[in-house]
Amino acid sequence: MAKIRVLMVCLGNICRSPMAHGVFEARLREHGLEDVIEVDSAGTAGYHIGAKPDPRARQEARSRGYDLEHLRARKLEPEDFQEFDYILTMDDANYQNAEDIRPAGGRAELLRFLDFAPQFDEHEVPDPYYGGDQGFVHVMDLVEAAADGLLEHIRTHRALKAS
Repeated sequence: MAKIRVLMVCLGNICRSPMAHGVFEARLREHGLEDVIEVDSAGTAGYHIGAKPDPRARQEARSRGYDLEHLRARKLEPEDFQEFDYILTMDDANYQNAEDIRPAGGRAELLRFLDFAPQFDEHEVPDPYYGGDQGFVHVMDLVEAAADGLLEHIRTHRALKAS
């Protein structure tokens, strides 16, 4: 069986999408699914290509037991729509940016990440870049919930067994 491939997307790929990437990666390890599901992250803009996640994102992740140190920013490319099964955006603007990048015939399912966290009234993961540390705490709360919902969605729709 081919791996299920998931791509988390925000604007610069240094805050929200690497946080989502790191959390989902940890969930896959916790459930023994890292050989079945693969996760990556990207930004719709190329501002930070090659950069580590924002230090505040890394700190908040570390405080909750997630490691983002190995992640590096990259830009969303049209080919990603052929290589990934799910492309999950953090907000409406990046959903539209991704839709604009999508080539004709791109097979990836393009969704908003918070579609998998219906317990929240919010529909977008807010960009914490220009705010204080509390914004990263809130983003991590949203990301953890959405990662759990996404994993449950994939298990249900792809008939994966829990470990």
